[in-house]
Order: sequence, then structure tokens, then C-alpha cells
Amino acid sequence: MSERDSPMSVWRGGRANRSARIERSTAETKVLVELDLDGTGVADIATGIGFFDHMLGQIAKHGSIDLRVATEGDLEVDAHHTVEDTSLALGAALAEALGDKRGIRRYGAALIPLDEVLVQAAVDLSGRPYVVHDEPAAIAPRIGPIYPTSLTRHVWESLGHSARMTLHVSVLRAGRPGSQPDAHHVVEAQFKAFARALRDAVAPDPRAAGVPSTKGVL
Repeated sequence: MSERDSPMSVWRGGRANRSARIERSTAETKVLVELDLDGTGVADIATGIGFFDHMLGQIAKHGSIDLRVATEGDLEVDAHHTVEDTSLALGAALAEALGDKRGIRRYGAALIPLDEVLVQAAVDLSGRPYVVHDEPAAIAPRIGPIYPTSLTRHVWESLGHSARMTLHVSVLRAGRPGSQPDAHHVVEAQFKAFARALRDAVAPDPRAAGVPSTKGVL
């Protein structure tokens, strides 16, 4: 992770360091997540699931987050525990790095095309976990040798609840009517849209020094 000074250090009321390190160990997985919200998109991802690594790399790149993920999971069983526990740890790291959320924009939204696919994501760093996910039911059941596409919803549910955010991810268009959606494009566009929405939500608000809520806490 970068050792440089964070841009947050110049914000009025902001935290000087928005980084986090989370370790999560169970009988099924061992997960390490390190992130810096004020990074440049550097990623070092190793979960044992190639496609999932690629998707987490999208969050880093398009969210401008420096991200390291190292997961050892029971892949001899299936991918479920590895994906779930990695997503939970990533959400916990986001929550820790954000701290009291003083001086951030709080809300972020993105509309992202990927060729024939169009995805909308919206983030509210509300402190209230709530996830809405909508994607076509007809996409291929697997991408690559081990990633079930049914787990994408579980990524957002696990990450959103662990990060204590409100998150909406909706696939608005998945190709021509009557054609089989490209599952890779459908899932990848979701991760890119989430990344861009998150980037906006965690960004500084130069007009607001305090917590962005009338309650005074998020």
C-alpha cells in the first residue's frame, strides 16, 4: 500500500488517513483485505477465482482505490465461501476506512455501458444496510471454470451489509431482445458501475465540513 500523504489531510475536518486492514478467518476461509480510499487504482488480488480477481480489480481501478486482497478458501467445495467472505471483509474495510464519514459527498451514482450492456449503480453511505439488485435471469450459470453467476447478487448483499451502505445495482439493458446475454459483460458492467458510484460517494465535498446528515451521524 502507498505510504504517501492522503488528500484527506487538507480537508477541513477530514481524516488524514483513509486506509484499512481487515483480516477474517473462519473454518472455511482466510481473508486479508488492505485498501486506501485515496489511491490510484493499484490492485493486488488473489482469491483463487480468476474471474472474481478480475472483478475486484475493476473496483480498484475504476474506484481509484488501492486494493490488496489475499484469500485462501475451500475451493475444493465450491466458490461460495470464498466469494462471500471476501466480500464481507471488503465491506468491513470500506467501513473502517471511512470512519465517521465527515466531509464526504455520501451519495454516488453511475450509469455505465459495456458494449451491449447498460448498468446503473447508486450508493448511499447511510449507515443503513439495504441492497437492491436486478439482473437478467437468463444469463449463463457460470463464468470461467469456477465462478457461478448467481453469486453476483451475494457479492452486493455481503459487501453492502458489511459496509453499512444502501446500494442499488440494476442491469438496464443486456443485449438485443431474444438474444442470450453475455454473462461476462453483464457482471463486469455491474462492478464498474459500483466502483464509479463508490468513487463519487467517498469523494470530498468542499462545501461541507461535517457529517453529511441532519442526524449528525452516519
